Amino acid sequence: MTTPAICRPPPAASSPRSDLPSTHRLACRHGIADRPHVAWEGLVAGSLASVLSALALAWAGSRQTRSAATPLNAVSQWRWGDRALREHRASGRYTALGYAIHHGASVFWGCVHAAALRSHPQAHRLHLATAGAAATSVLACFVDFRCTPERFTPGFQHHLSRNALAGTYAAFGVGLALGAWALRVRARRDAEAEAEPTGAGAAARR
Repeated sequence: MTTPAICRPPPAASSPRSDLPSTHRLACRHGIADRPHVAWEGLVAGSLASVLSALALAWAGSRQTRSAATPLNAVSQWRWGDRALREHRASGRYTALGYAIHHGASVFWGCVHAAALRSHPQAHRLHLATAGAAATSVLACFVDFRCTPERFTPGFQHHLSRNALAGTYAAFGVGLALGAWALRVRARRDAEAEAEPTGAGAAARR
């Protein structure tokens, strides 16, 4: 017995994401598609953190050692040992190597920060990125000065006050938070634009 057309339920509306590949729908459901890749976020956010903390080191060095290069020179003790701690002039041998080491370490911590919050559903929120960056900065400070052999510590602690060190790690955290947050917001917007139904997207463009 057939049901009269007037009594038939209307056809189910298609899901706004039904035109997406099944793997993409699954990624959206679990909050993965709107996240930048860990390595990319680590590189970008870590690089910004590296630049801001290096500027903080240079400023503190110019005030407390009369040389902006001294703190970064000290980082090159990884390669040159105690000689790096006595070098106050800018040079490729000490300053450039010191910054390269500093930058590499910053990108590493940027990847740690990105991996820790990748699966969090609110990872694109600024307050969460800031809290995560602050925690990562504190952890980096602890590892640098409590869990690392003396030769492989940052080195600039021999020249700067505790307040200057705190400012340096704070600048690092700010760079990490801003870089990660900007990437996550952009990735989320891109994912939402990709998930938008084709017809609705075309109508919106008109």
